[in-house]
Amino acid sequence: MGCGSCGNNNGSHSPGCKSNGGCSTGSCNKLNVYNWLTDMVLPEDYKPFNIVEIRFKGSKKQFYRNVNNLELFTGDKVIVDSDIGYDVGEVSLAGELVKLHLKKYGIEEDNTEMRTIRSIASEDQVTKYNEYKAKEKKSLEEARTIALQLKLKMKISDIEYQGDGKKVAFYYTSEGRVDFRELIRRYASAFKSRIQMIQVSYREEASRLGGIGSCGRELCCSTWLTDYKVVSMGAAKTQNLSINMLKLSGQCGRLKCCLNYELDLYSEKLKEFPSEKVKLKTESGLASLRKIDILKGTAWYCYEKSFDWIPVNIDRVNEIIAQNKKGETPMTLSDTALGAEVAFKTLEFKDDLLGDTDLTRMDSKNKKSPRGKGGRNNNNRKPNNRNNSNKPRSEKPRDNSEKSKGPDNNSSNKRRPNKKANPNRRNSPNKKPGQGPNPKPDTKS
Repeated sequence: MGCGSCGNNNGSHSPGCKSNGGCSTGSCNKLNVYNWLTDMVLPEDYKPFNIVEIRFKGSKKQFYRNVNNLELFTGDKVIVDSDIGYDVGEVSLAGELVKLHLKKYGIEEDNTEMRTIRSIASEDQVTKYNEYKAKEKKSLEEARTIALQLKLKMKISDIEYQGDGKKVAFYYTSEGRVDFRELIRRYASAFKSRIQMIQVSYREEASRLGGIGSCGRELCCSTWLTDYKVVSMGAAKTQNLSINMLKLSGQCGRLKCCLNYELDLYSEKLKEFPSEKVKLKTESGLASLRKIDILKGTAWYCYEKSFDWIPVNIDRVNEIIAQNKKGETPMTLSDTALGAEVAFKTLEFKDDLLGDTDLTRMDSKNKKSPRGKGGRNNNNRKPNNRNNSNKPRSEKPRDNSEKSKGPDNNSSNKRRPNKKANPNRRNSPNKKPGQGPNPKPDTKS
């Protein structure tokens, strides 16, 4: 649902606001109201209702009297009275529907404290108003810095300049009372304006700042919800929700407001289920209630000395309770348990690749074979192409030169069987004959 300024399209984007898809309030659904009486023609002698709903920054809305009988439409910028000077607001609703909103907020039509609308804002006034709005982000950072320097236990969540810049409102949250007398002095000297401190709740803070909820949509408090009802933990327990504060809490840190939306339906459906103290008596034994599903109308029962939960429809449960009161005892809780047909289809035999195989078909491959030297499996070793490489060292053939040697040669001087002499090797000139690893035999003797 768009605001009154929607509908412009230059061909490069979808129809949206004058700011090409972004409303001046930050969202097209920022507490907007659809006036379905706009296109209706009023009688000639009918006097329009002179109270108009004006919207300011965030979710702030107030009612003003149109004493000058100005022709106002949704989205118009107007000048309204204030404590000091004037303020600039935007028309959110005008006409007969304002009476319903006055009744909703409990405001009387003849309230003497209601302020008036001066005129429609001019271009110079709107430009000055936008200049002050552009300063809010920088001023908010400065205000938070001053509060931290004074070590005050409070959180400055938002700041709002008045249309003429003569007053600045600071919205803060705090667990207890805060002595901000020194803080106001520092703010007055820093911003050169009248300071107003407004304490808001955590839900109102989330409403002003806005955001996206866990459902993926904008927060209810910043789009349409204006009255904050008390949300207790009993609402979560009634709906059988898991008591997890991370999931049950909203961005404000409190329980989500949407827990109350379906609470009446759950409370009504819960009356159809029996109490946990009621046990169902069957020929198989006594069954106790373990769990219920309110939306599906199913209750899970468990026999004594058994760990199997049996789902039973709520109509069948009430039928068994009526039979027990008459002294009758049924055979079982349910003739056919829920999901039994699906289980039977699952258990049917179907031909597949593993239907005729044995579970021990892989045991023969996994048996350990004897390990050889070094802890390796000899069966898995690759074959060695070298000749006589696996034979013991004593059985390997020796060189012919060793066979011709006499018995006087020492075993330490024997050459290795697979090692061949290098014919290109030169003897060292410093070595005498007979020295070295293979000395020549002495032929002179």
